[in-house]
Amino acid sequence: MLNAIIFDMDGTLFQTNTILELSLEDAFQRLRDKNLWNEKTPIEKYRDIMGIPLPQVWEALLPQHSKEVRAETDAYFLERLVGNIRNGKGALYPYVTEILPLLKEHGYSIFIASNGLPTYLKAIVKYYTLDKWVTETFSIAQIDTLDKADLVKLVVDKYNITSGAVVGDRLSDIQAAKANDLLAIGCNFDFAKVMELVQADQVIDNLRELHAVLAPY
Repeated sequence: MLNAIIFDMDGTLFQTNTILELSLEDAFQRLRDKNLWNEKTPIEKYRDIMGIPLPQVWEALLPQHSKEVRAETDAYFLERLVGNIRNGKGALYPYVTEILPLLKEHGYSIFIASNGLPTYLKAIVKYYTLDKWVTETFSIAQIDTLDKADLVKLVVDKYNITSGAVVGDRLSDIQAAKANDLLAIGCNFDFAKVMELVQADQVIDNLRELHAVLAPY
């Protein structure tokens, strides 16, 4: 029997797209104000790479800029993300506040393992009081490799998880599950890609389906 569920955050529990464009536009407008960018904000490119650690995001979006400019943009983007969360401009996916207590009632331990940074994750957890159901939230910043599989291993090792599932929308979540001998449940949500989801053990179209998918295990 499965006894632990490890959720991704962006594109799985939290509708990142609700604050993504706002925050990214702010970050690139700041670059324009400094004469460091003269094109439109690359929102579609960011959507394509959504789910990778932020340092890699800025390497992809600002390949010609210095590490210092990337670091400054990263910090400002994070500031705007957190500000938008605290101002209530974000949103959880439908059924999050329905499925998490249901899973907890049925004896599952619930965790979050995300490529987001600690400040960002804490803002979401606090605003939506997810810690009522989530045992602990883990950030990619806690490991040196920036590999989601290693982050999930950190959760598994700390809590001695012997049977569980990883729930996420991207290939990195699916690969992290398989690398740790866990069930891979793909979320066919905003940022998901069909060619990635086919590698999951199970696929859901909304979080309400999760309890039924877990039942046979």
